[in-house]
Amino acid sequence: MPKMLFSKIRIYEFKDLIRNKKQPKTLDVLLSRTKQKNNIRCVLIQQNTEGSQYQLQYHGPKLADLLENKDYLDTFRSFLQSEFSAENIEFWLACREYKQMTSSGKLSNKAADIYKEFLHPTAQKEVNIDHNTREKIKRSLVKPDLSCFDEAEMHIYRLMEEDSCPRFLKSEAYQNLRNAARNPI
Repeated sequence: MPKMLFSKIRIYEFKDLIRNKKQPKTLDVLLSRTKQKNNIRCVLIQQNTEGSQYQLQYHGPKLADLLENKDYLDTFRSFLQSEFSAENIEFWLACREYKQMTSSGKLSNKAADIYKEFLHPTAQKEVNIDHNTREKIKRSLVKPDLSCFDEAEMHIYRLMEEDSCPRFLKSEAYQNLRNAARNPI
């Protein structure tokens, strides 16, 4: 297990500063950093109001971290299948693949395929996006560019980040993979 360096800082909770200028409430924050500079995890320690007990809150890996690692991505995909929402990750991956394309002839075909598979109202893997975004994408299929799915892709990413990812991080599948991994996220 890599050695972790800790630094402790105190920050003021702004709501309390505004309400009560004399006795601001403070939070202790522990930042841990592994040898990788971009891998910083934050643990909030809040003092319980009933005494000197502290409550820990761990802010684990972000969705972006999970999607960069093949093992975590595969496990996340399996988790979404078990929740009957695998179309979200499949759509997101299809959009990422679409953005890597260079041939304009293939771009048009791939855009039409993505629309038929994920955005058409009768698609078997239809993703949940609003009507305006869907129509905007439909109009852009006449002459698609690399950014025609950006709005829908961001919406689905946020949906996975705010809804699916927190449940995945609590799942047994994630815990098993994390415990078995050499470099856990």
